[in-house]
Amino acid sequence: MESRRSRGPARFSRQVHALFLKNLSFQRRNARTNAAIAAFPVLLCVLLVTIQHVVDSELERPPFRCGCVGTECGIQYSTPIQALACAVPAPPRWPPLVQVPPTEARALTGLHPRPCNASENCPATVLLTGQNRQLAQGLGSLLFPPVPPQYGLMPAASNSSDYLDLFSTIVPGSSSLPAHILFIEPGLVPNETLYLLQPQCWSESRNFSAPFDGIPIESDMQCVQALLSWCDNSSVINNHMFKGYKGGNKRRRSNEFLAGYDFLDTSKRRFHVYVWYNSSFSRDNGHHPMTVLRVSRLVNMASTAYLNFFKGENAEMRLQFLKEMPKAAVKMRLDFTTLLDALFFTWTVQLLLPVILTYLVYEKQQRLRLMMKMHGLKDAPYWLISYAYFLALSAAYMMIFIISGSIIGLVIFRLNSYIIQCLFYFVCINLQIVLAFLLATFFSSVKTASVIGYMYVFGTSLLGEALLKIFIEDATFPRHWLVTMELVPGFSLYRGIYELAEYAAAGRNMGKPGMRWVDLNDPVNGMKDVLVLMSIEWIVLLLVAFLLDHRPAWHWQPLFLFGFLSTKHSSPSLKPNKLKRQSRRVHVYTAKPDVSLERKVVRRLLKDMDMRNMIICHNLKKVYPGKNGNPDKHAVKGLSLALRKGQCFGMLGPNGAGKTSFINMMIGLVKPTYGTAYIHGMDLRTDMDEIYTNIGVCPQHDLLWEPLTGREHLMFYGRMKNLTGAALTQAVEDSLKSVNLFHSGFGDKSVSKYSGGMKRRLSVAIALIGNPKVVYMDEPSTGLDSRSRNDLWNVIKRAKKDCTIILTTHSMEEAEELCDRIGIFINGNFQCIGTPKELKARYGGTRILTITTSPEHEEAVEMIVSRLSPGYTRIYSVSGTQKFALPRREVGLVSVFRAVEVARRAFPVLGWGVADATLEDVFVRVAKEARAFNVLS
Repeated sequence: MESRRSRGPARFSRQVHALFLKNLSFQRRNARTNAAIAAFPVLLCVLLVTIQHVVDSELERPPFRCGCVGTECGIQYSTPIQALACAVPAPPRWPPLVQVPPTEARALTGLHPRPCNASENCPATVLLTGQNRQLAQGLGSLLFPPVPPQYGLMPAASNSSDYLDLFSTIVPGSSSLPAHILFIEPGLVPNETLYLLQPQCWSESRNFSAPFDGIPIESDMQCVQALLSWCDNSSVINNHMFKGYKGGNKRRRSNEFLAGYDFLDTSKRRFHVYVWYNSSFSRDNGHHPMTVLRVSRLVNMASTAYLNFFKGENAEMRLQFLKEMPKAAVKMRLDFTTLLDALFFTWTVQLLLPVILTYLVYEKQQRLRLMMKMHGLKDAPYWLISYAYFLALSAAYMMIFIISGSIIGLVIFRLNSYIIQCLFYFVCINLQIVLAFLLATFFSSVKTASVIGYMYVFGTSLLGEALLKIFIEDATFPRHWLVTMELVPGFSLYRGIYELAEYAAAGRNMGKPGMRWVDLNDPVNGMKDVLVLMSIEWIVLLLVAFLLDHRPAWHWQPLFLFGFLSTKHSSPSLKPNKLKRQSRRVHVYTAKPDVSLERKVVRRLLKDMDMRNMIICHNLKKVYPGKNGNPDKHAVKGLSLALRKGQCFGMLGPNGAGKTSFINMMIGLVKPTYGTAYIHGMDLRTDMDEIYTNIGVCPQHDLLWEPLTGREHLMFYGRMKNLTGAALTQAVEDSLKSVNLFHSGFGDKSVSKYSGGMKRRLSVAIALIGNPKVVYMDEPSTGLDSRSRNDLWNVIKRAKKDCTIILTTHSMEEAEELCDRIGIFINGNFQCIGTPKELKARYGGTRILTITTSPEHEEAVEMIVSRLSPGYTRIYSVSGTQKFALPRREVGLVSVFRAVEVARRAFPVLGWGVADATLEDVFVRVAKEARAFNVLS
C-alpha cells in the first residue's frame, strides 16, 4: 500500500503539524458551531443596549420627568420621584420632622388599656432611662414643649420664615418616610398627615396650609400625645425597640416606639445621651434606611430640654430647617448596562469553559486521545496544539466581544483603557483554559462534565453578584479574606469586571475617562490584586494540570478498548513475593506440551538475546486485587509467547478468558503485575513511547472523529507515522482503495455518513497505514458483508508479510483464513498453540461419518459402524439420518469407504459423507477439557 522503507518516529515538529492540520479540518467542519459561539457575546451586547433603550424611554415618561403646570416646571409641581429630575437653584427649607409610628402600630403595653386601631388617635411612647432617674425624667418632661392654648393647634404666621421659626419651637412629626434627597418633604405633601407631638392634646385636628420658599403646602395637622415610659436600663430599651423593629415586618404591626433616650451620666456639667430612633416602618412593611434623616429633630429635642432644665425656659437651641444643596436639572437615567456588566459579562467570558471542557472530555470518553497516543503522538505536541487552539479560539471570542461592545457603545469598553482590558482578559482566558485541562482529568463523561461546567459558570457569577459584591463594597471587610475568595477563578473574574464597570460608570457620570494604569495603584482598586493573583494561579494550575495529565500510561485507569469491561480494575504493580502473600489460593497450572514448548522457545530466545523482528511475551501476569472480601482475580496467568515477523497470530477464547487484559498490556493501557514483553527489542516496561510509534491498533469499537472524512483520518495518522509528501498521498489513496472507500467516493465524505461496516474498514486502514511493525486487531471483520470481508482478509494477508499481526476473533472461518498460528486462551492462559492443521490433528482426533437411510435400517447402519470402530459415538439420529464420531486412530478413510459399500449392498443408502474435525470442534473440545479441569481442581 505504501513504501516499505524503514522510517523513524515522527519528530516533534511533524507531530505538531499533523495535529494542527487535523484540528483545522475539525474546525472547518464545525464552522456553524464556532459562528454561534462567536455570535453569543455580540447578541449579549445588543440585548443589553436594547434593554437600556427600553429603560431610557420608560424614564422619559411623565411619572419620571420634572412636574409641570402649563409651561412652568419645578419641584413645587413634582412628586418626590419627579423632583430628582428638576433643576433646583435654591432648594426649599423644610422643618425637621420626627418619624411617628402609624396609629395601629404604636406601643401601648402597660400604658393603654386596649390596642389602638386606625380610626382613633393613640399616644406615641418615648422610652427613658439614665443613671439619675430624677434628672432623666425631668429632661424627658421637657422634650415636647406645649403650644400655648391661645394659639390653637398651630399659630398663624405671615410667611414661611415665620412658620419655620414656629416649627423650631415645637415637635412636628410624620409617618411618611423621607426621600433620599430632601427637595420635597413627603410629610408635608397633600393627603399626608402632619403630627404635632404634645404632652397633652386639647384640640381637634385642622387643615394646615402655608408656603415654604414659594412652594405651597397643604396638609392635615393632628395632635398626638407623647407619653414617657421609664426603663430600668438601656437593655430594656433595646429589647422594646427590637420588638418594635421585629413587629414592623409583620402584617399586623404593633409595639413600635417613637424614640428612646438614655441620659447616662448627664449632669449640670456634662451632657451625655444615647438616642434610639424608629426605623421599622415603611410602606412595604420593611426597614427603610432613610429614616435616619429624622434623627436630627430627636437630638435637638434632647439638647433643648437640657438647656431649659439647667438654664431656664429662655435658653434654647433651635433647629429651624433642613436643606439640600442646589442642583442642576438631571435627566433621570438608570445605567442598566453598568449595573449588570459584572454579572452578565462574567457569564459571557466563562461560557467558554464548558466548551473547552467538553471537547477535552469528549476525546477522553471516546478514547480518541489514547488512539492517537498508540499511533505515536506524544504529550508535548498534544498539549501545545490543544492549548494554542483553545487560546486562539478564546482570544478571537474576546476580541469580538470587546470590539462589538465598543461599536455598540457600552461604556465599560469605551471608557476603560483597552490595554488594561486586553491584559486582564488575556490572563483570564489562559487561566480558564488551564482550569479546563485540570478539570478534564477528573471526568470521563461528557454529560457530567458539561453539567458541572455550567453549574460552575452560573454559580460563581450569581455568588459574585449576591455575595462577593457586598464584601467588595464593605470597607470593613478584611482584605485577606477577600483575596482568599478570589482564589476561585470565577470570583477573580467577577472582581475584575466589577472594577471596570465601576470606573466606567464613574467616568460617564463625571465626564472623565475610566480606568487607567495610574488607577491600579489606588488601594481601593482591586484590579492589580486580581491580575497578580490570576497570573500566579495560571502558572501553578498549569503545572498541576500537566503533571496530572502527563503521568505514565501505567498509572492511567485502564480504559479497555477491546471490550465492555469496567475501568475499576486498575491496580498498582505488585511484586512477586507480595503476589504470593495476597493470593488466597494456590494455583497449579498444568501446561500442555505445545504450551510448554512455547515457554522453552521464549527462554531460549531471551537467553540468546535474539529479539530482532520478534514479539516475545515472557511470563506475563495480571492480577486484580479482590475487594470486599473477594479473592484476587488472576486475569492472565504467566503467559509466554514468541511471534516472528510475517506471522498472523489468532487468539480464540470465550468472553472473560483474559484476552482483553493481555491486549491491554501489550498496547500499554494496563501495567503487567509480573513479567514483561519485548517488541522488536523494546521493553514493554520502559520503552512504551518508542513502541507506540511502531504499532497499529484496530480496536473493537471504532474510534473516529465524526466530522472528519476518511481521507483526513488517514492523512493525520499517516503523518503520525512520519509519512510526508507524495509518499503520504500515495499511502492514503492505496489505503482507501484497499478497503473500498476510494472509488465509491466515501473517502472524502464525513465519517458521520458512514455505515458501521465502512467505519470498520476505515479502522483497519488506520491500523495498517505507516507500515507498523506490530498490528493488534480485535474482530476486524465485524459488521461486514461477505464480499467486503473477503476483500479485507486480502488486505490483512498482504500486510502481514511485513509485520506481525495479533488478531482476536470469534469467527473460526476468519481464524483459519488469516492466522498462521492460533492460541486458544481460556482462564487466563493458553490451552494450546499451533497452526490450524496442527490443532485439528492434535485435538480433533475424530472423523465424522454422516449417513442417511430409511428409518427401518438405522440399527443395521449402527451395527456396521460398530464393526468398523468399536470406540464410535453416535452424535444424533433423526428420521434415518445418523451422525457418528469415529476415533481417528482406529479408522482410516479406506475402511470408511468399504463400510459404506457394504451398507449399500445390504440396503439403499440415500446419502453419506465423511469429514475431519473442524477448528470449531477443536475449540469446543479444548474449552470443555479446561472447564472440567477447573471443576476438579
